[in-house]
Amino acid sequence: MSQGDEQPRVVIRDKRRIDPVSGAVRAPAGEQPAGAPPGPSDHPSPGERMSENQTAAGPEVTVQEAVPATGDGDLSRQLAERTEDLQRVTAEYANYRRRVDRDRTVVVDQAAERFATQLFPIVDDIERARDHGDLTGAFKVVADRVLGLLDGLGVEAFGVAGDPFDPALHEAVLHDTSDEVTVPTATTVLRQGFRRGDRVLRTAMVSVSEPSGAPATPADVSGDQVGDEVPGETPAAG
Repeated sequence: MSQGDEQPRVVIRDKRRIDPVSGAVRAPAGEQPAGAPPGPSDHPSPGERMSENQTAAGPEVTVQEAVPATGDGDLSRQLAERTEDLQRVTAEYANYRRRVDRDRTVVVDQAAERFATQLFPIVDDIERARDHGDLTGAFKVVADRVLGLLDGLGVEAFGVAGDPFDPALHEAVLHDTSDEVTVPTATTVLRQGFRRGDRVLRTAMVSVSEPSGAPATPADVSGDQVGDEVPGETPAAG
């Protein structure tokens, strides 16, 4: 082959600034002669690279350590808030349950008292039949069942002849005096009273007898009687 036919040679120059083998930064072409071996500064030692990596990673590590501390504070605050919310909700629910139970009890009591009040006229008829001796046979069975309903509702009758008169329990419709009593006494029960626990559902209608020799109260003495003078006597000089 002649020199005129010889093909030009292709020259490939590696202009990459990072050495793909060592990973080091190459010096510019003007600062280092071609073919010169790399100096110590061109290829840092593994220890230097590790130091550089640690230096570069130092702030990141510090930030990563600071984040959990801030996160723990936020978690503690959120936990305290959630705990407070839970305690408040629990207290509100407990108050709601107590209020519901109280309202339910009131409704049940009102219904029981209303039903018992409707039975009182029937009980009055039963007691009148008992006084006349007519409470026998099937009528007695029905009467016992009606009275059993009152017992089941917790309603009890009161008002017996001889009880001391109590305005909170008795309704006095007749008054007389008697030497046989020392205090106002219900001598005759015209209609029984009923109560459920401490609540009086109906007062007893009674006739009241008072002591006959009861001393007069200061209200019974008039002012003229107090100021009367004995004839023939003059009031003593003060």
